[in-house]
This record gives sequence, structure tokens and C-alpha cells, in this order.
Amino acid sequence: MTTANPTATVATDRPGTIRNRILWTLQILLGLFFIIASGGPKLVMPNALVDNAPENLTIPFALLIFIGIVEVAGGIGLMVPRLSALAAAGLTVLTVLAAGTQAFIADKPAMAIFPLVLAAIFAWITYERRATVSDLRNSFAR
Repeated sequence: MTTANPTATVATDRPGTIRNRILWTLQILLGLFFIIASGGPKLVMPNALVDNAPENLTIPFALLIFIGIVEVAGGIGLMVPRLSALAAAGLTVLTVLAAGTQAFIADKPAMAIFPLVLAAIFAWITYERRATVSDLRNSFAR
């Protein structure tokens, strides 16, 4: 006859310690990348980016500003524990769209590899941090 161990831990949707450290390292690095190197220049010097864009990749000025805002917000969200899953989900969509833009509009399919790799990483972060979505939903339900 077996007895139940009342002190046994129940498996949850949260990642283990090592995986958690890897996730936070990725989230901080990618968050800083999107704030400083990707979204920041779109907000700080959009005219230079528009002037230096290739002829086959001209986007409206307002769209460039919007993309910059989304990238900075996503980068910040990656580093906020309660928002990390939602930010990663949004950045997954953004990077898939960026890959599509590179492959089909800019006609440079080789340039789509980097955004697709980022999309896979963000999808993994979204999956691993999925418990934060329920925590956030429960905090709003109170």
C-alpha cells in the first residue's frame, strides 16, 4: 500500500531554476536589443532611416514610428515579470511580420532568417511564461 506524501510538490506551469535563468537572460538581452538597437533608432532618428531605406522598402513615416513604439514597448514588457509572456507574444507577431516584409516586399528572403529565429525564441518565451498570463488575468478579475 502506498501513501501520499503531503509535502510533495505539485508540478506547475513555471520553468525550473536553470531554465528560468536562461529565460531571464534572453529576455533582458532581447529587451535591451529592442529598446536600444531596434526601436530606439526608429523613434530618435526616423528621418535618417527613411532617407537611407532601399527603394523597394519604403514605408510610411507614421508606420515607422508605430513600429518603433511597439518594439520599445515590447522590449520593456519582456523585462517586466507580469508582462513578459504578452510582450513575447506581441514580439513574435512583429518579427514574423518583419520576416514576411523582408522576404516578400524587400525581395531579400535571406534577410528573413534573423527575424524568424527571433520569432521562435519569442514563441518559446511566451510558452514558458504562460503562467504569467493567468496570473495577470486573475489580478484583474479581483
